Amino acid sequence: MLDLHLFYIRVRKLAPFRFVWNGKDDMRFAIVVGNKKIEKRRGEMIKIPYLTALSTYFSYGLLFVFGHFRDFFRKILDCFHSSNLQGYAPICLGPEDFYIRRLYLRIQDCFGRPISSAPDVWFDVVQRYSNDNNKTLRRTSKVTRCLNLGSYNYLGFAAADEYCTPRVIETLKRFSPSTCSPRVDGGTTTLHNELEEIVANFVRKPAAIVFGMGHATNCATLPALIGKGGLIISDSLNHNSIINGARGSGATIRVFQHNTPSHLEEVLRQHIAEGQPRTHRPWKKIFVLVEGIYSMEGELCKLPEIVSVCKKYKAYIYLDEAHSIGAVGKTGRGVCELLGVDTADVDVMMGTFTKSFGSCGGYIAGSKELIQYLKYTSPAHLYATSISPPAAQQIISSIQVILGEDGSSRGAQKLERIRENSNFFRSELQKMGFDVIGDNDSPVIAIMLYNPGKIPAFSRECLKQNVAVVMTAFPATPLLLARARICISACHAMEDLLKALEVINQVGDLIGIKYSPAGSDKQHQEQGAKKLE
Repeated sequence: MLDLHLFYIRVRKLAPFRFVWNGKDDMRFAIVVGNKKIEKRRGEMIKIPYLTALSTYFSYGLLFVFGHFRDFFRKILDCFHSSNLQGYAPICLGPEDFYIRRLYLRIQDCFGRPISSAPDVWFDVVQRYSNDNNKTLRRTSKVTRCLNLGSYNYLGFAAADEYCTPRVIETLKRFSPSTCSPRVDGGTTTLHNELEEIVANFVRKPAAIVFGMGHATNCATLPALIGKGGLIISDSLNHNSIINGARGSGATIRVFQHNTPSHLEEVLRQHIAEGQPRTHRPWKKIFVLVEGIYSMEGELCKLPEIVSVCKKYKAYIYLDEAHSIGAVGKTGRGVCELLGVDTADVDVMMGTFTKSFGSCGGYIAGSKELIQYLKYTSPAHLYATSISPPAAQQIISSIQVILGEDGSSRGAQKLERIRENSNFFRSELQKMGFDVIGDNDSPVIAIMLYNPGKIPAFSRECLKQNVAVVMTAFPATPLLLARARICISACHAMEDLLKALEVINQVGDLIGIKYSPAGSDKQHQEQGAKKLE
């Protein structure tokens, strides 16, 4: 029996992982071909039935074989047709083009569904149709009222709010929708200065700088912080924005096994000893890049252990709290508060306003010297248009609600409700026998599907029963680890969650995605409790 241990390193592009030979059994997300297991938690293994593993390999193999056959005959037919682009190199080519044409287009109706209302608990999903086998999708005037399990509306601020919305409308009348200018020109208003002070106080850092786009926050900040002669050590499951920012920096990049502090220490020790490539000079600086909650897995970062390792080897920590700030912790201050880590031990804190705060943009928080340096060097501050004033007011108002500065306890109630909703939903899915990954208290819940045929089946069947879910597949996840990603909101009522569970349970039985033994949730809950302790 073949017993091959493989470890993937995802870089979130078309070939988002590569397989590396390794003989260890405690590997993170290791695919073990011999006994069909995939590791999903700290030392815990997901047992995949042989039939599921074989059908997944067979399905992808069939799609690739038929896709190449169709491409072969297309080339023959194209020989008889003249082209205006003769002599030009094709703009789209290679495996990226093949994947889009022969695999993605078949199921593209499951992705990017347009909506025609606010992303509240229930929203309107626009119906679409295709007359050419899904190559193009056309919108109709009809909508389907669906339960929203896909938006990052963690605290419910994306819809109208009794405190936030009137202030946003007043700001729109006073300042207009846009500043039409970068921060260093005419794009800094009193709201932007107030927002930076509020964010710095909220995350308990001396200073902060805000940007107009969350993705660009990472892409623009990392090249400003580190360059040639520096070393970046990145978690293998970090977000695309972190990866693009690291690549753009020109620094040497190394990857450590997802959420594994022991391997991080090995990588640090090895590369500190070796020094820079060729010259072996000491590194100018070392940054370790991690996320608070990993957006595709719903896992919490092992921040206390990682902080300990970085202190030992004098490496800076860059923490991306896009999905954790405002969503976890007693007062919504993210994983540092949840896991008991002093924010002084985290050198650079990054977050976005697009999730818990119902707005747009991102921030970097750190020392006053760091923030002043970024204001001189970050292209997102120097050249990009600043955050829209109404969007800035939305962030300010939502933070005031979270902290109880609106004169009510709604913020504390929202934080308690999202924690209860997330843990209840995760526990019920595990009881039903679904293969669920992630940690307790995380509002991101991933249901493993594996087989590509399950992706459209799950999405379409849920939509038929008025439940809208987000599917995450290659290239956002490794090819063999497709999943449905559920995002829980504080505004989900118990009847909403029960409705969703009923539909997901029925669809799970229909398409056969209950890979775990039902009723095994006690073990998961005990392990989750130990992690949080």
